[in-house]
Amino acid sequence: MKSLRTIALNEAQTRVSPEVKAPAAKISEFFGSNVFDKKKMKDFLSKEVYEKLISAIDQGELINQDDANQIATAMKHWAMSKGATHYTHWFQPLTGSTAEKHDSFFEPSSDGAIEKFAGSALVQQEPDASSFPNGGIRNTFEARGYTAWDPSSPAFIMESKAGKTLCIPTVFVAYTGEALDYKAPLLKALNALDKAAVDV
Repeated sequence: MKSLRTIALNEAQTRVSPEVKAPAAKISEFFGSNVFDKKKMKDFLSKEVYEKLISAIDQGELINQDDANQIATAMKHWAMSKGATHYTHWFQPLTGSTAEKHDSFFEPSSDGAIEKFAGSALVQQEPDASSFPNGGIRNTFEARGYTAWDPSSPAFIMESKAGKTLCIPTVFVAYTGEALDYKAPLLKALNALDKAAVDV
């Protein structure tokens, strides 16, 4: 009797690459269709909130809670109109690959169930950092990590056989504020370079 490992190795070695066919439509007709870009932001947000979000993207200005709630609602409506049922904070821990913390838009209530996505869920989540580099050397309760939304990278929808998920690009930091990913240091470096270039 073959072991599961032998079966898995055999399947991996005999796997045939699927044939990739060129789409019938022009690329310009569907390019970026799953990205919550500035055009879609303008369509789903009020003019005032859209301008504040653009200021946050371009100048790094803070977004208040009310505006975050409106942005989250707009993202949810856009994502659900594309068939998404879940959202995730998508980040790049120090493992050489990406990681995600998934939640659904579904929330039970006394009246039944509703699709909900609040600004607080958009802005920050708390995945367990103990399984990532720098996290495993501490006790689990001390290894808390936080993902924080990065408005400078647009949200997008990832499609798979399991369904569609709204992916929110984030940075990943320890509860002490130390960077636990590749993106936070990159954003700090870009900010420092921008400041130095402007000073010059």
